Formats: sequence, C-alpha cells, structure tokens
Amino acid sequence: MHKDDQALIFELTKPGRVGYSLPEMDVPELDLNELLPEGFLREEEPELPEVSELDIMRHYTALSRRNHGVDSGFYPLGSCTMKYNPKINENVARFNGFAHIHPLQDESSVQGALELMYDLQEHLIEITGMDEVTLQPAAGAHGEWTGLMMIRAYHEANGDTKRTKVVVPDSAHGTNPASATVAGFETITVKSDENGLVDLEDLRSVVGEDTAALMLTNPNTLGLFEENILEMAEIVHAAGGKLYYDGANLNAVLSKARPGDMGFDVVHLNLHKTFTGPHGGGGPGSGPVGVKADLIPFLPKPIVAKRGDEFVLDYDRPQSIGRVKPYYGNFGINVRAYTYIRTMGPDGLKAVTEYAVLNANYMMRRLQEFYDLPFDRHCKHEFVLSGRRQKKLGVRTLDIAKRLLDFGYHPPTIYFPLNVEECIMIEPTETESKETLDAFIDAMIQIAKEAEENPEIVQEAPHTTVIGRLDETTAARKPILRYQKQ
Repeated sequence: MHKDDQALIFELTKPGRVGYSLPEMDVPELDLNELLPEGFLREEEPELPEVSELDIMRHYTALSRRNHGVDSGFYPLGSCTMKYNPKINENVARFNGFAHIHPLQDESSVQGALELMYDLQEHLIEITGMDEVTLQPAAGAHGEWTGLMMIRAYHEANGDTKRTKVVVPDSAHGTNPASATVAGFETITVKSDENGLVDLEDLRSVVGEDTAALMLTNPNTLGLFEENILEMAEIVHAAGGKLYYDGANLNAVLSKARPGDMGFDVVHLNLHKTFTGPHGGGGPGSGPVGVKADLIPFLPKPIVAKRGDEFVLDYDRPQSIGRVKPYYGNFGINVRAYTYIRTMGPDGLKAVTEYAVLNANYMMRRLQEFYDLPFDRHCKHEFVLSGRRQKKLGVRTLDIAKRLLDFGYHPPTIYFPLNVEECIMIEPTETESKETLDAFIDAMIQIAKEAEENPEIVQEAPHTTVIGRLDETTAARKPILRYQKQ
C-alpha cells in the first residue's frame, strides 16, 4: 500500500479488537426476542469492523485532514454562501436546556425553547418584510416546495384551479424547477436580457391566467441585482400570480433590502447559509418560509404562537397545508441562527452585506484581466467569470477547477448558470480576509498563465492530491467497492 493510500476501516480489522469498554450491567438483561415482533431481530451479528479505540481515532483524524471545509480553508462555492460558522453558535446550541429536551415534552416544560422559536420567527419577519414565518422546513429546497404548496392551496381556495404554471428564469437555481415539478406545477422559462437580468418583454409574454407564481432570487445567480423587480412584481400580480423569493442569495442584501418590500409574497431562507448554521456534510439545514398576510392561513401547522405570557404550538389552522416535517423544524440549527442574529445585531447584519459585496467586487475586478467577464458591472455577493479564453487554448473550466485543488482550494461552482459559456461562479462571503482573497486570486492568475504557457499542467491536474484525475462519468455510473466480504 502506498504511504498516502489510507486503508478502509474494514481493512484495519483484527478479530477480537474492540474500540470501547462498558461497565458491568447493573440491571437485568432483557430478552430481545420478547420485545421485538417476530422477524425484526437479525439472525447474525452485524459485520462491523473490529479495531481499537486508538485505531478509530487515528483513522478518522487522518480522513478529516483530507476534507475541504470552511474551518480548514477558503470555500468559494458560488450561490452557496459557505461562510464561517462562529463557534459561539455551537456553544449555545449545546446548552442543556436546548440540547437535552424532547419535542414531545409538555409545552409548559419547554417554554424557553418555544420563546426562542417565536423570537426567531419575529426576527425573520422583520428581516424579510413578511407577515408570518414557519420554521418547519428542513432546508432550502424543502422551503421552496413548502412555499409552492401554499401558493397552490391559496389559488385552489379561491377556485382558481387553472393556475398550473410556475415561471423561472433561465439563470435560476436548479432546485426551483425541480421544486415546482414536485409541487405539481409545470415550469416555464423566462429569458435573460443582454445585461444578465430577466427580460421584461419575455416575462410579459409568458405570464398569463395560468401563472401560479414567478420564482426568483434577487440578486440573481449571476450576482446581479434585478433592478426592475418592482415592475416584475407588478406584471405577475396583475396576472393574478404570486412572487416567490429564493433566499439563497440573501447574504447580498441582508439589512439593506427586504424581499417583502420588493413585492414578494413568499420567501424561504437558508439558515445554514446566511445565518451560519453548518452547511453541507455538517448539516442539517433549515429553510424557514415567510409569507404575506393572504397566505398565512395556509402555513404548515403547528405555528409557534404567543398567548398572553405563554408560548404555544398552534394547531388550530383549518386551511393549513399540514405538517411538512416531523416535530417543529431542525431546532438545533434554529438555535444557531438565533444566536448569530442576536450577537450580530442590526449593524452587524448590515456589515455582512457590505463586506460580502466588497469582497466579491474586489475579486472580480482583479481577475477580469485574466478571464472573460460576461457582465462588466458591479456585482453583489458573487460574480461570474467565463473560461472561454482558456478553452481556446485547450483548457476547460473543469481543468481550472481541478488545478485549484493543487493550491489547496475547494473549487468554485462551475458550468452554472448554464447561460454563461465555461462558467466559473465565485462567492467569497464576508468572513474572508483580504490576505485569503489575494492568495486565491494569485492562484487563479497563475492558472490562467499556465493555460497560456504550459496547458498540460492544467489539463492533467490535480497533481498533489491523494487521488488524481478521475473518469468522473465512469466513476458515477460504475462505482468500485474496495471492500468485499471474505
């Protein structure tokens, strides 16, 4: 085995080794055959690795050193707002009164948790400009589906069953049309104009009596603010449709502009993005949904409500679309988000936007000399480059992303949005220092020069990682399992 080729945990197995020791049992042993229905008890012991505690610790510590994460390095994943999660959030989420309660406890015994949820709802109402919020949805796409189901219920309650179509821009997040489809709608695409914004004339042509909603993020996925948003809202509302705000890019306008003031009727928020819950593999997420007044009756139940001095779970909502998640949302992530909002305060949240936008524009302007810039205008929290220039030299955007691994960086989003050839979408967030940004910029500049002077080094990257360039298509379609039962 190569010194850099780490064994699987099963390959470390030595029969008889154990990674734990428990005290002698001081209660009578129970017969599982008497407790479980027939057929539910396994006939053989599970085939688990037999290793010592020290082996386990070293194995997973070694694996962790190969991970990419915000705590270990710059993570410029466009449209995903992979920013640093302050550890005070983790400390508060682990308070006994939050971490050790159970969702089936009587409401009187969890008043503190209910008060936090209610207060978080109120903060999110103020931040978004909505009239009510549910904390139930488990993540962004789940929030999208929840919002669309409420829009569907609203139209059906008004006898308006012909509204079967949801309009999405050609630069929309892929979850938007997917969520619309799962909610039972047909998706219609609206084009972008030459400035990267929604084409108003095309919007007018696709909106009509069958339009249920327009799904939009602002700023859009190109990092550009939809300057005509009020006119877009007027077009959709005049046709009887609703506006849905995808909150993935809220980091760009936090405490500067509110979706509710732009004309949106529904908004989902990614607490694991904008409000610093752990993201991706460190999840789970949280995707609260806010609505304007006419959609409040359709919110998932229960809603955390305040009655006098008590906090309650309100189930008396006859028009509700029902529960969308077991219990009341991913509570631990909500605690983290609440901690973040309270520690930042209004001025801090405003600074988040200011530095996120500053960092993105700084990087964009320094890199525009070396890569194509499809939209030469100020961006918001993220920006889009094109690798068209490098492609002419035989270097693809995929090659650039692979080469970045040699510099220790997780690559940015590539080939999305689809309306930009050889797209490279970069979001630095506000938590990164100028030194970090400059180091990443220098790496991108070096790769651009390599594409001109020595393209092979980019085409064959990565060179320094444990595993080199993979045949990704074959790997996805024909995975190879190293461990086989002997």
